[in-house]
Amino acid sequence: MLQDQQILRIPGPSPIPPSVQRAMSQPMIGHRGQETSAMLQTISSKLKKVLGTSQDVLILTGSGTSGLEAAVVNIVQPNEEVLILISGAFGERFAKICDAYSIKTHQIDVEWGQAINPQDVKKYLKDHPEIKTVFSTYCETSTGILNPIKEISEAVHEASEALFVVDGVSCVGGVETKMDDWGIDVMVTGSQKAFMLPAGLAFIAVSEKAWNKIKTNSRPRFYFDLVKYKDNILKDTTPFTPALSLIFGLEQVLNLMEKEGLDLVYKRHQLMMNMTRAAFKALDIPLLTSDEFASPTVTAVQPNDFNSEDFRKVLKKQFGLTVAGGQQHLSGKIFRIGHMGYCSPADVLQTISAIEIGLNLVGRKTELGKGTAAAQKIYLEQGVIV
Repeated sequence: MLQDQQILRIPGPSPIPPSVQRAMSQPMIGHRGQETSAMLQTISSKLKKVLGTSQDVLILTGSGTSGLEAAVVNIVQPNEEVLILISGAFGERFAKICDAYSIKTHQIDVEWGQAINPQDVKKYLKDHPEIKTVFSTYCETSTGILNPIKEISEAVHEASEALFVVDGVSCVGGVETKMDDWGIDVMVTGSQKAFMLPAGLAFIAVSEKAWNKIKTNSRPRFYFDLVKYKDNILKDTTPFTPALSLIFGLEQVLNLMEKEGLDLVYKRHQLMMNMTRAAFKALDIPLLTSDEFASPTVTAVQPNDFNSEDFRKVLKKQFGLTVAGGQQHLSGKIFRIGHMGYCSPADVLQTISAIEIGLNLVGRKTELGKGTAAAQKIYLEQGVIV
């Protein structure tokens, strides 16, 4: 294999488009100058469309987890109780953040690979009226689940006055997101997944109802004080030094999304998911999740007749192809394929073809071309450009 060629098919960080790389290589400018203000103004209006909101989208310099922590410390007042919906490792991350701030948490846990049931949320909230905020993940990266966020939001608001906070880090930009229409109070996402950038930016949008609470919240915060970000974005600036190189790249990412069209961006992700899942079904290799709740940005595969870690090592050695392993108790039991952001059906076909060779090299006798043909069939049925 070529020493400099790496094929990255993990659920983040994701590959970066060449035009975005070039944009990030621009000479530095003053972060308080008119050029930066004009760029932030343009970016702000385009980010609103991706998140499906009329609210200002705040930009923090930090990873997606910084956005999750910011949501917690701004929304949850001292002595309040919260409900965390856990369907994998990143639902658990919300719980760990709350624990760090000594927040009393209630939890609904489902088996990894399953989605949250909105009716369970509704019943729990009716039984626990003391809960003031509900936290959930949209796409659970660790399992490849896309939780039914719209329906969960409806359940939350039908059963309580609680605010609803969503971690959309691993799917916003790759799946339809309608924050306002769905009644989401805080939406958090990050730069290194479907936004096709390196890690280092977090995006947060906040509903009017949530702002009313944030402004009266006595919980101490400084860098993560969203009121500061709100006051500054109204002036087309940021309260602290922004990651300008990433923001150069973000402007180009949003241009690319706009040029492709958001609806087509979402259809491309759905197509890549369908191609990937069809391939593994044809190869008779189990998937961790059901079709109903599968994520368009990442697919989790649960083999039962070969070692997933040996398989990942073969793909890396033979092709420079990196797929992700499992997390926590799924470590060594699953592997995960990212198909988000700067990824196309052609990339999926390349990946599946390499996977078929890798399967044979780890002793899992596989008919070459069977999975690729299944993916090709899906493309011909769903993806041909006319």
